[in-house]
Amino acid sequence: MKARLLLRQKLTDSDGDLKELVAWRVVVNEKHPEGVRYRLAFIPQGHKQPAVLYDNHHPKGHHKHVDESESLYSFSGARQLIEDFEKDVVHWKRKRGQ
Repeated sequence: MKARLLLRQKLTDSDGDLKELVAWRVVVNEKHPEGVRYRLAFIPQGHKQPAVLYDNHHPKGHHKHVDESESLYSFSGARQLIEDFEKDVVHWKRKRGQ
């Protein structure tokens, strides 16, 4: 089975910050036991790298990056993934007074 695109959104918010959400349905296997591959990125205006990034590439599996910090992420479904990502983006912006 070829990867099937489930979600692709690229948005610029009122602050000029970029959010890009991409998810694919993939074959359930050792690398992707849930049958999904994703990358959710928040790139603030003027930055070249994401300030918040959620992804599940092999061999790390589900994890997130917030600034320079990386931690495991407990994946429980697409809806929760997007909700958790959005919460981290809001938290990141609040910390910086946006």
